[in-house]
Amino acid sequence: MKQLLDFIPLIIFFALYKMYDIYTATGALIVATIIQVAVTWFLYKKVEKMQIVTAILVAVFGGMTLFFQDDNFIKWKVTIVYVLFAAGLVVSQLMGKPLIKGMLGKEITLPDSVWRNINNAWVAFFAVLAVLNVYVAYRMPLDVWVNFKVFGLMALTLVFTLASGVYIYKHLPKEKESDSE
Repeated sequence: MKQLLDFIPLIIFFALYKMYDIYTATGALIVATIIQVAVTWFLYKKVEKMQIVTAILVAVFGGMTLFFQDDNFIKWKVTIVYVLFAAGLVVSQLMGKPLIKGMLGKEITLPDSVWRNINNAWVAFFAVLAVLNVYVAYRMPLDVWVNFKVFGLMALTLVFTLASGVYIYKHLPKEKESDSE
């Protein structure tokens, strides 16, 4: 349920962009994101920091998009979110507490070197997405960027998440077979 809730603002953005324009879609994205955070708080009594940061950036960059009637601001929001995610992972690594381990370490036991590798892989992934977003946003038509933002980034994230899961699975401690007598 929570994962579906996270995608509702994006779905609304896409639908209203296709029906109207980028400005209508951006206004709806701002409202839907604020409502999504409120509903998340109401249902779970907790809102993730990443969700709050994303909501603030949507409000700020979406607001600038509407105020200046310039879609460049909403395009930059995506890149800034990915840069902040990568930076957060780098800082956590430098502090000796990889964020990925903090998120998954309660359920999964892995050597620290594996957690570092996963953390670094996500840093690289977010950095690549940030650069890729700038490329698509400024080298392609707006329609291509919207489709890329909604479907391309989601698909890339899903594939990378699955690849991370495979990497984690390969490094899980093997259970010793018990000798039965």
